[in-house]
Amino acid sequence: MLEARNLDFAFPESPLLLSGFSLSVAPGERVALQAPSGFGKTTLCRIVAGYLAPTRGEVLLDGVPLPKRGPCPVQLVWQHPERAVDPRMRMAAVLDEAGAREPETLERLGIRQAWLSRFPHELSGGELQRFCIARALAAGPRYLVADEVSTMLDAVTQARIWNFLLEECGRRRLGLVFVSHSPALTNRIATRTVALG
Repeated sequence: MLEARNLDFAFPESPLLLSGFSLSVAPGERVALQAPSGFGKTTLCRIVAGYLAPTRGEVLLDGVPLPKRGPCPVQLVWQHPERAVDPRMRMAAVLDEAGAREPETLERLGIRQAWLSRFPHELSGGELQRFCIARALAAGPRYLVADEVSTMLDAVTQARIWNFLLEECGRRRLGLVFVSHSPALTNRIATRTVALG
């Protein structure tokens, strides 16, 4: 069980963005976070995945804090993939830093062999996001956090990525926390919706 307990969060010199927020996600659950823009959805995603420390409260996996070292069992897939990879690394190295490559995963995501030798700026946003998803899965997570992962992509790529994520979460029994501004997508994917504000 992934739990966020009584989270408060504020950026320096700013009012509280999150106040006493709690969330629990079971393996296999797909939880949508809903709130207007500016209510802290992206911040919460980063806290739950261990990128930000809450001002107060804690994030636990099976009652234990997330590890400080090694691959995190909660992997975040960012909205802007170009900000999530080192621009100086070729894509093969981007994958390898997360763990062993999974050829079947790359194939199902439509990642071509030729792309592995390219740098991030040589790929489209959709191509790069597929690598970010493959990298997250290569870390062997138990939970995925997807922060508007398909907002910037064309409809065909969006459908391919979400179909893949749904299949993969089911196959691996991964918990999924996601943010989407598409009610149709949320209704199709979420097993539960949690409001922040």
